[in-house]
Amino acid sequence: MQTQLAPQYQSSPDGQAAEAILRKCVHCGFCTATCPTYQLLGDELDGPRGRIYLIKQVLEGTTPTRKTQAHLDRCLTCRNCESTCPSGVQYGHLLDIGRKLVDAQVPRPLGERALRWALKEGLPSPLFAPAMAMGQLMRPLLPHALQNKVPAKQPAGVTPSRSHARKVLVLQGCVQPAMSPNINSATARVFDAAGIECVAAAKAGCCGAVKFHLNDQIGGRAEMRANIDAWWPHIEAGVEGIVINASGCGVTVKDYGHILRDDPAYAAKAQRVSELTKDVSEWLPSLVPQLKTKVAGSARRIAFHPPCSMQHGMQLRGGVEKYMGELGFHVKTTGCEAHLCCGSAGTYSVLNPTLSYQLRDRKLGNLAKTFGDQAPDEIVSANIGCITHLQSGTSTPVRHWIEVLDEALQQSA
Repeated sequence: MQTQLAPQYQSSPDGQAAEAILRKCVHCGFCTATCPTYQLLGDELDGPRGRIYLIKQVLEGTTPTRKTQAHLDRCLTCRNCESTCPSGVQYGHLLDIGRKLVDAQVPRPLGERALRWALKEGLPSPLFAPAMAMGQLMRPLLPHALQNKVPAKQPAGVTPSRSHARKVLVLQGCVQPAMSPNINSATARVFDAAGIECVAAAKAGCCGAVKFHLNDQIGGRAEMRANIDAWWPHIEAGVEGIVINASGCGVTVKDYGHILRDDPAYAAKAQRVSELTKDVSEWLPSLVPQLKTKVAGSARRIAFHPPCSMQHGMQLRGGVEKYMGELGFHVKTTGCEAHLCCGSAGTYSVLNPTLSYQLRDRKLGNLAKTFGDQAPDEIVSANIGCITHLQSGTSTPVRHWIEVLDEALQQSA
């Protein structure tokens, strides 16, 4: 795609990075066929190709409008288009640049600014946990829309206390410990059963994704640097890796090397962190031999929803189904639109609820058909946002797949 950058962008890092991405695009439109918002709205500007054109126009000097901003806002950042693109266009990175440039020129209404500020400051805040506890206490009295965002209170379970020679770092996350604390403790118990100790660095917090994708890129980078500082002594001490059990966080931490590439103090460390980071499912090949004799498996029908951050952001497919199958679980991905987003997409379900719930209901309808005429006994996923969002629309239990494995280990103990 031929691009003539406006003078103000020609020598800027964002302009040069965007131009390199744009030049890979060949206008083919394959991405449009797999874009969730295009499928719902049928508007070229609500598909990746249309948004690429909008960003290109801004880079060439066209003044963006609220309409431009709205089309970029409606993108889920699911990166399905990246999986489809035959030319390797890094659409996610381009969208980050485009949103930054547009928001710098197009003021948002006060209500929008307030909501976005509340999300980016509130979700990673230490105050989120007590606020969630209060919400869970008052849940029966909350309006239905708020109940959807407040999962039922869940016991955290026991965190292993044994020490092992093999150690890995884990990211506890910002919202996950308050919304679904058993995911972190289940992860620790599964690794403990395989002879690996999970270490949580005390000063590690939000991965930075919430602020970064709400266009507080300065705040997001600050959280990334804080995590690197918290992890670095453990990395120097020889931990085997960094385990992420929320795929939305995983795709971001794996991108630290790119996001901080121009930071002379952190570029090398960020790249090392990215290299060490793996989604928890990537550990399954090495965990399965250790766990096979300790797990009885289950005959329950388990429908798996692979989050977009897993299958498109990290390009991880098939591992959960394969290795959980080897451990005796009947885990299956739906044969219909498994590639499409469930509509959660971080803060998207709050900022774009109408589209978000349409995608949720469409996803749940397809998951219900995973085993043909027999409904699944439960749904599993790999990201706290997807789990909470899907559970708000169904009575079928929705959990993290690591919780299913942990439960089986405890029953077999």
